Amino acid sequence: MRRVFGPVSRRRRLPGRVVALCGALALLAACGRGAADDGEGGGPGAPAGVTATAGSATSVHVMWNAVSTGAGVREYEVYRDAVKVEDVPAGEHMVDVTRLAPSTTYRFTVRARDTEGRLGPRSREVAATTPAAVAADHSPPSRPSAPRGRVVGARVVQLSWSAATDDRGVTSYDVYQGGTRIHSVGGGQTATVLTGLRPGTRYSFTVRARDAADNLSPASTPVVLTTAPGTDDGRGTAPTAFHAATHRTDGAYYLDLDWIAPRTGGVVTEYQIQLDGQPATSLVWGGTPPRGTASYSFYLGRDAGVSHRVRLRARLPDGTWGGFSPELTVTTGAGGK
Repeated sequence: MRRVFGPVSRRRRLPGRVVALCGALALLAACGRGAADDGEGGGPGAPAGVTATAGSATSVHVMWNAVSTGAGVREYEVYRDAVKVEDVPAGEHMVDVTRLAPSTTYRFTVRARDTEGRLGPRSREVAATTPAAVAADHSPPSRPSAPRGRVVGARVVQLSWSAATDDRGVTSYDVYQGGTRIHSVGGGQTATVLTGLRPGTRYSFTVRARDAADNLSPASTPVVLTTAPGTDDGRGTAPTAFHAATHRTDGAYYLDLDWIAPRTGGVVTEYQIQLDGQPATSLVWGGTPPRGTASYSFYLGRDAGVSHRVRLRARLPDGTWGGFSPELTVTTGAGGK
């Protein structure tokens, strides 16, 4: 039985898309890491779920997920390009990087340092572009209106709101849990998914708008949600209408996948495809990712009668992985295809 998890040798139905592939399983584990990313032996892992959003013309809000390590994390180090700009205590997973230049693109990574002083590898790099500077502006945006939410599962909720207004334009929205800011999104986004919550827990969320001069609006009215009890697999954040089939071309079999992007409040740019219980391909869109139906094909092998199990999941806008789609089984050559 021949199963090939290597780079895609033939691509179908992807006009205008730029696809980055981490092919073989060994390559997938190393994707996005270089020599400069090596941590100290036995230290903490690389922070996951890193995002960066411009908060104003001179600041960027960087967030990440907590790292678990045997020795415990002492602090996180935040880098702008190759320069360390912030030290963040272990209990915090976000920071505003300030004193930046307007209209400039910056790239950020995060590293964890454990209680024994060992520094872990860098996270994946994320970029954010600050907006243009504005003349003296002391008028905050209006309050975001009509906030609403829905419970997606035991650990996930989705929030949405109506856009705020500002005489110079809204740059970002900050989401608060009680009095603590927990998330930020760009000014063109009026919905988001919040992950990593506790099952069966009552939460109160508010939203505030921010402009390029760092003026902050009044808080929206609260949205009170109680997460579902127990545990789940995040199925509410999974791609839907998932379909899989195979076809034969030039003596080889290819797997054809179609799905609808999950409702996240933002654009999904990355998917992980799992084949026979193992990560097979990381699919990253450049340009404009599809908001509705997406499709992708990749090489399986030349043998007929080989069965494969396949499923996929999306990386959510907050950097975490959503739930997997239902797992489907396909067989090469079935039905003469």
